[in-house]
Amino acid sequence: MPPDRYQTFKTLHESGCFVIPNPWDVGSARVLEQLGFPALATTSSGFAWSQGRPDNHISIEDALAHFRAIASAVSVPVNGDFEGAFAIEPAGVAVNIARAAATGVAGLSIEDATGEADDPRT
Repeated sequence: MPPDRYQTFKTLHESGCFVIPNPWDVGSARVLEQLGFPALATTSSGFAWSQGRPDNHISIEDALAHFRAIASAVSVPVNGDFEGAFAIEPAGVAVNIARAAATGVAGLSIEDATGEADDPRT
């Protein structure tokens, strides 16, 4: 990804609120970019559903391939919905963040809850 997408994404955040829609595939990403949105954010649930799976039931490899496909299909910055980073321990999260960054996304959103009432970790 060209370095200017990182700077563009940083500048968007510094400038205040902005609308960032969630494409679920390359086609929807291209349409949203053509409509003039300055950045996009993938949707883990939308992607999972488009694959016939429930949310939180895709592999890290699927998520990384999805990030790569969306980021390479558009010229605007893309934020990746990275679920819980596919790891619990900090070292594993760090490794997976590095892998995600290599896909061309400009940022990541990471959920910090397990979804388990007896061990929420939030």
